[in-house]
Amino acid sequence: MQSEDKSYFDGGLLQYIGWSVLGFLVTICTLGICYPWAITMVLGWKYRHTVVNGRRLQFNGTAIGLFGNWIKWWFFVIITLGIYSFWLMIAMEKWKAKHTTFAN
Repeated sequence: MQSEDKSYFDGGLLQYIGWSVLGFLVTICTLGICYPWAITMVLGWKYRHTVVNGRRLQFNGTAIGLFGNWIKWWFFVIITLGIYSFWLMIAMEKWKAKHTTFAN
């Protein structure tokens, strides 16, 4: 296997803890309103440190874009009396995949 074909993650534990704590604090201080920002912040860090087949990933989703979807998804959860929540995680994974590209 050539070195450019390797896949790896080069982020550190302390960085992950720092970004996660910051996201948690922002979410708590804003009563959950900035939760989409916390998600995009942590995903950006995670994907910047992920290399697949020698190509670094890049996350280009925005908190505002996620916030719009977040409102829509929770509206569907409420009007379907929770039934849509079974599809909520799939919708989130689709959104993450849609906003993930190769940086190089």
